[in-house]
This record gives sequence, structure tokens and C-alpha cells, in this order.
Amino acid sequence: MTQADTPPSLAEALHQDALAVNAELDRLIPLPDGPERVVHEAMRYSSLDGGKRLRPFLAMRSAALFGVAEDAALRVGCAVEMVHCYSLIHDDLPCMDDDDMRRGRPTCHRQFGEATALLAGDALLTRAFEVLADPATHPDPAVRCELVAALAHASGADGMVGGQMIDLRASQFAQDMPAITRLQQMKTGRLIGFSCEAGAILGKAPSQARLALRNYAHDLGLAFQIADDLLDVEGDAAEVGKRVGKDEDAGKATFVSLLGVERARAQADMLAEQASRHLDMFDERAVLLQAVARFVVERRS
Repeated sequence: MTQADTPPSLAEALHQDALAVNAELDRLIPLPDGPERVVHEAMRYSSLDGGKRLRPFLAMRSAALFGVAEDAALRVGCAVEMVHCYSLIHDDLPCMDDDDMRRGRPTCHRQFGEATALLAGDALLTRAFEVLADPATHPDPAVRCELVAALAHASGADGMVGGQMIDLRASQFAQDMPAITRLQQMKTGRLIGFSCEAGAILGKAPSQARLALRNYAHDLGLAFQIADDLLDVEGDAAEVGKRVGKDEDAGKATFVSLLGVERARAQADMLAEQASRHLDMFDERAVLLQAVARFVVERRS
């Protein structure tokens, strides 16, 4: 099955959730009239109108498993998307990956300059935690505190930021499967993990349900990264929306360089199937999340 063959129910759900996220981000990141307006413009440029909105989708659909109010789940989805977009802005900077294109158009620093891009990323990160801490996200302050702590752990030095640091210094360490797996679990997997568990936090779900979502996120995150590595080797820049072949150019070890294309694809397929099985306890309520496991390994962008 190709991305074009994605089940209509999933395609429609992804589309509808993306529209809702775009509308809410538009509301959460307004344009002021003062001289600080340019940083808001850069924030909006990098977070509105682009991307698959996969992480918000995971947060919103995991919340639906526990009957969480849609507006609360949407706010959490927007918060995690702000963190994701901040990370993309910073990853694209000349001091990091030095990319010129993101989502099919100039990166934030190419559009607004490096200083503004840096500030826009910082502002998106802090705005995310402001959204989570707001009583509008959940009436229970303990739930809001848990969301803040979980997202901070996923995105900070023990998660996404730490993974990026390891990636920058990868040439100084052994680049074997355990090392690459740990790197990607931190850099990519932790934020996907938060997205999947956020619904359980909002819904005050029992430990068994939270464990199922945690295991699902673990395998989904690895499958997602292997698919990314395959796109970097086989993808078309116009379709992917960013430069391809950069890992090989930089001499970085990836799942594909270590396993080869066919073994990497087989591993991604196995992880997608395994991720889906973790959600069997939710029966038909999890059908969209299970379909996402196939979607992430079959996508072309």
C-alpha cells in the first residue's frame, strides 16, 4: 500500500485534525502591533500552514481513547507542535544542519535572518509551556503540572535536545545499532512518546493503558525514523520538501547505512506491525492510531 492508498478514514482524520490545529495555532500565536511583531511573524511562518501535524494527531487521538474534551486535547496537540516547530527552526540553523528548505519553502533563518529565527524558536518553546499551564487546558492543576513535566523531559537535555547533541558529536562515538537507536529515541522518539502519552495524562488513564501507549510510541518512533532515513536515501527533494542525501554527505551513520535499504525497510514494517499490536486492548477505538503505524512507514514526505 502506498501513501496514496491511505485508508480514507485516516486520511480524512489527519486532514480534519490538521485544520483544527492550524486554526488553533492561528489563535494562540496572534500578531501584535508593536516592534516585536516580526518574531511573531517568524513563529507563525514556521508553525502555521505546513507539516503533517502527526504529533498533534497522536495527542488528540490518544486523548479520544479516554473521552477527553476535544478542546483540551487540541491545546495539548498545539503545544507539542510548537515544540516540534521550534526544534525544526533550530535544527535548520547554520550552526546545526544548515538547511535552506523546510516543508517546501525557505527555512526560517533564510526568510527572517538567523537572530530572528533563533528568537522565534525560543518563543515557540516557551509559548508551548504557557499553553499547557493554562487552566483552559485542564481544570486539574496536577494534570497540567504532569503535562509540563512530561513535555519538558521529552524535549530537554534528556530527550530531544540531548539527542541533537549526540547527533552533532556522532563522529566522536561508536556508530553502531545500539548507539543510533538511543540517539533517535532521544532526538525523535521522546517527543512522539509524549504525544502518545499526553492523552492518557489528560484522561487520568490507568497504568496498563499508559504502558500500552508508551510501548506503541516506542516502536512507532523507531519506525518513523527508519522511514526518514529511507527518504533521505530514496526520496525526491521536491516531494519530501527538504534537502535529501545530507546524512550520507555528512558521513552520518543511520539505520539505512547500518542495515542496508531492504533490511531497514523490513525493520520499519516489523516495528509498525508491532506498534499496532500494542493497542489491541483498545479494540476499534484505536483503529486510527493503528493505521498511523502503517502511514509513517509508507509516507513520501
